[in-house]
Amino acid sequence: MPILKAYLLPHPPLAIPGVGRGQEKEIKETTAALTNAAKEIASLSPETIIIISPHGTVYSDYFHISPGDGAEGDFSRFNAGAVKIKAGYDTALVEEITKRAGAADIPAGTLGENSPLDHGVMVPIWYINQQYIGHKLVRISQSGLGADAHYKLGQVINEAVDSMGIKAVLIASGDLSHKLSESGPYGFAEEGSKFDKLLTQTMSDGDFLGLFQISDNLRQKAAECGYNSVMCLAGCFDKKQVKAKLLSYEGPFGVGYGVISAEPLEEDASRDFLKQYEGIALKDVENLRLNEDAYQALARLTLEHTLTKGSQLPLPQDLPGEMLNTEAGVFVSVHKNGKLRGCIGTILPTTESIAKEIQQNALSSGLRDSRFDPVTIEELPLLTYKVDVLKSPEPIRDSSFLDVRRYGVIVTAGHRRGLLLPNLEGVDTVEQQISIARQKAGIPESSPVNLERFEVIRHG
Repeated sequence: MPILKAYLLPHPPLAIPGVGRGQEKEIKETTAALTNAAKEIASLSPETIIIISPHGTVYSDYFHISPGDGAEGDFSRFNAGAVKIKAGYDTALVEEITKRAGAADIPAGTLGENSPLDHGVMVPIWYINQQYIGHKLVRISQSGLGADAHYKLGQVINEAVDSMGIKAVLIASGDLSHKLSESGPYGFAEEGSKFDKLLTQTMSDGDFLGLFQISDNLRQKAAECGYNSVMCLAGCFDKKQVKAKLLSYEGPFGVGYGVISAEPLEEDASRDFLKQYEGIALKDVENLRLNEDAYQALARLTLEHTLTKGSQLPLPQDLPGEMLNTEAGVFVSVHKNGKLRGCIGTILPTTESIAKEIQQNALSSGLRDSRFDPVTIEELPLLTYKVDVLKSPEPIRDSSFLDVRRYGVIVTAGHRRGLLLPNLEGVDTVEQQISIARQKAGIPESSPVNLERFEVIRHG
């Protein structure tokens, strides 16, 4: 028996009367929709509730499924420690999901601590428990992996539930934009309402392919936390018609709260959205490669040759003269489906030519960037490359000499040095630029730094 129904549910702690202490009345549409969703769930009598939360134990490259027999939590961090939630885990289903995820090459499992229940779990469960008790819980955290990985995990979850023949409901826990109002705790960005309208409309229409096409840049600027949970929900209903309904939406505190139900209907092979998305992505890469210049092509061919042949690509001799005869620092960025897959470079030249600098840093970006697993042969068709050739850095007195579109920045404090390239998507202010460069170097915000700026010639 596949998953019976799924919901996008927000998790504002103040929706709990013991936490909100009257403020919950200001989001009465949300609390009413949460109550109605809980009543619908109760009518289905599920044995297990599966919750995808953005606030549990989150890893960049792994889906954490909470281990053990159960957990509990309270709202003490929201000044309501007397409000407690306790849940027992469906250990058999956890084991089945973990096994199937492994078979599908999805990094998921119970490695890591069984932390207390987070509010991404507790708020939905509190509402469900008002209407229905006796269910078990499977608690899964979002990861730093892409939309496709979350969709695939949803497929695996549904397969595991179906194979065990249990009655289950999935909750995609997540708030929408946190940037709806200047008076809100996170400030305002025009992308906030744009993201909320796009996601609620796309999901209500059952247009799960459209969900894939919501850009990372829009998500980042909207400061949302529910998208990846929604992608797991979408994956649960892969190749099925879906009846979806927006039950409520409001954002009086500057944060978007959306309640959406989704019910699977008949099988529909045409709704193979992951395959469609991968086809679109592959075509996009092919189009980009038609416009590659010699710098990008050398980076790509170097990584491809090493992975497929197991040896270094001999340096082509038909390259432009400036690549063979000029020295410079070079950064190579590798991207997959629009997301960074690796980026390593050199501020000053370490080889006798730009071409050799590109080869060296292309391999480092693809295989030795500690933030990512090494690129695999299977990924090569989906990768795109950017090459930044650095001009010599120059010291500057202060940040007024910077321009995020024109200049990259180097921050130095003692032996620590951090660099950020110019004109990066999502980096809109000098303050952001310097802060990110500090983070990369491990330099605290309070520490004084020396600043340098540099320009680049960007290829890609």
